[in-house]
Amino acid sequence: MPINITMPALSPTMEEGNLSKWLVKEGDKVSSGDVIAEIETDKATMEVEAVDEGTVAKLVVPAGTEGVKVNALIAILAADGEDVAAAASGGGAAPAAKAETPKAEAAPPAKAEASPAVANGGAIIGGASTGSDNRTFSSPLARRLAKDAGIDISAVSGTGPHGRVVKKDVETAVAGGGAKAAPAAAAPATAAAAAPLAKGASEEAVLKNFADGSYELVPHDGMRKTIAKRLQESKQTIPHFYVSVDCELDALLALRAQLNAASPERDGKPAYKLSVNDMVIKALALALRDVPDANVSWTDANMVKHKHADVGVAVSIPGGLITPIIRSAELKSLSAISNEMKDLGARAKSRKLKPEEYQGGTTAVSNMGMMGVKNFAAVVNPPHATILAIGAGEERVVVKKGQMVVANVMTVTLSTDHRAVDGALGAELLGAFKRYIENPMGMLV
Repeated sequence: MPINITMPALSPTMEEGNLSKWLVKEGDKVSSGDVIAEIETDKATMEVEAVDEGTVAKLVVPAGTEGVKVNALIAILAADGEDVAAAASGGGAAPAAKAETPKAEAAPPAKAEASPAVANGGAIIGGASTGSDNRTFSSPLARRLAKDAGIDISAVSGTGPHGRVVKKDVETAVAGGGAKAAPAAAAPATAAAAAPLAKGASEEAVLKNFADGSYELVPHDGMRKTIAKRLQESKQTIPHFYVSVDCELDALLALRAQLNAASPERDGKPAYKLSVNDMVIKALALALRDVPDANVSWTDANMVKHKHADVGVAVSIPGGLITPIIRSAELKSLSAISNEMKDLGARAKSRKLKPEEYQGGTTAVSNMGMMGVKNFAAVVNPPHATILAIGAGEERVVVKKGQMVVANVMTVTLSTDHRAVDGALGAELLGAFKRYIENPMGMLV
């Protein structure tokens, strides 16, 4: 029978995407794992793999189509031995297309990624249901983690789109000491559980204040809608408070210059080139290691205490921003953080990040110092409980032992979720960060 290929849900909150490119044409034979299309979401452009084998009978949705709903039929495969023309005319709307993916505002966090399986013998893209040949569908990262942990991936319960096994399912299975993943309801709550957003002023109400011809209307793209939605949810649901401190940079700048000068050459280029931001990432990760009670996420039932500091770093891209994540940053060297951040930053700007590279994390850094901003307060991005805003380093007059001297100083502001991190705890975390910045040799041992 014809195999329906549907629009995959490539992130927990994805409701639609743009089918930017087909990498196959009608009549091509495809195998499981072949890359067949590129899908553009609000954050990235991702390659999509085929799950089933067969011949492309019909491309239902043309390349370049925008706003394709999740689970909508996009192509039809003819199974091996099946007449291609008959398959092209015999395929139809996938049953799952009738069931909308749960909206982020109403769905429980653990179910935000889940959507109904397609009732066509397991023939879906990016899914994790078990097909007619009893394969378990999972993300490449989940398969690697399961292999490293010695877990049978087929015994792990998937909570991703269509029951796909994703990273958190494997981590839950490892933490539980068995091959079966714990119930998805234990997952940390995110902004997806927030109450429905209050509506802003209507366009008509806004435009009546301006003369005709004095403006132009620029439609919101998916990224801008997502940013607006998440920030509004954050401010409506998270009680923010802010703590600021000044950090002297002279010792850090001197160490940075020394380390960069000592960088060995590879293929005629330095093996690494540290930035102040790289050292800020490391300092925040070590501070969270030293103050573990601040490395948390809030849920209504539990405080989620993280075992590693996964630091998201805000990167400005056309139309918005994205926060690629340095995983277990407290364990990585400065050179490793620097090179990883350069790679993530470059792929973020070209929208080539994978979802697991920008989703999650335990904290974040937002650095506007290079733009000359002296200080600012950032908005907490759930499920994080903290975010550190970095201002510009500048020469200031400070008093040392009764004498006025000039020092390079930057102001940093910690925004916290007061439900999870109280004032004294936030001050303790910021104090630990300041110690690493002002005594940077501590980051090398």
